[in-house]
Amino acid sequence: MPRKARQKSSTKVYHVILRGNAKQDIFLDKQDYHKFLKEIYSTKEKYQYELYAYCLMTNHVHLILYDKNENLSKILQSLTVSYSSYWNKKYERVGHLFQNRFSSKSVETAGYLKNVCRYIHQNPLKAGIAKLEEYQWSSYQEYRKTSKLINKKQVLRLFSDEEKEAIKEFRKFHEINVIYDNMNDFMEYEMVEKLNDEQAKEYMIQILGLSNIQELANYSVTKRNKCIKKLKGTKGISKVQIARITVLSKRMIEIAMK
Repeated sequence: MPRKARQKSSTKVYHVILRGNAKQDIFLDKQDYHKFLKEIYSTKEKYQYELYAYCLMTNHVHLILYDKNENLSKILQSLTVSYSSYWNKKYERVGHLFQNRFSSKSVETAGYLKNVCRYIHQNPLKAGIAKLEEYQWSSYQEYRKTSKLINKKQVLRLFSDEEKEAIKEFRKFHEINVIYDNMNDFMEYEMVEKLNDEQAKEYMIQILGLSNIQELANYSVTKRNKCIKKLKGTKGISKVQIARITVLSKRMIEIAMK
């Protein structure tokens, strides 16, 4: 499929994932983590963006940033090139450290911002690495104590106008152990870029060899389920989206894909 143009955010807020090339580790010791955070600080100074949250995992990085000057590509290119240069020199290697294209998702609503903050802060917990308050390489500690890299005011005010109360509610919100099911528009570990409904419909028609997606409604249950099963695992298309496009229930889609 052709590469899609990157979705611009009306709020200029983005959730970004940087992944190691071929899923390789990009942090091997504490010095590496510290170096990456230092490079974040440098790019913030250069491009004047605001960081709302971050989490550094062994082979990938989550960032939530406010790109007020619309320099997202330049910011991430500067960040990855600088860190890759350090990493290659330190470990005496050549080649790409990061995947060529970063993944990004626009953050359009306050509710979305709250949930994606919790999601990235819970990454170490979900991976069985550490509890939220114990993990050293995320911004969760900065929300509880002194902030060094992040601007926490924008997120905290979503919980309360009074800072102490906001921090209390922020912690309570993060302690909720959410099961992220069928939320691959921004929650999946692999984070593929989500197709819009029109793109998804065209792709589905191509995969299934149909002339019109409404043809599915006229098929027998067995034939329809066989077609839907072909869509299982399709990158960028969720079960909820398939249900919406085919006008079938989410439950019917789930049964067909078993």
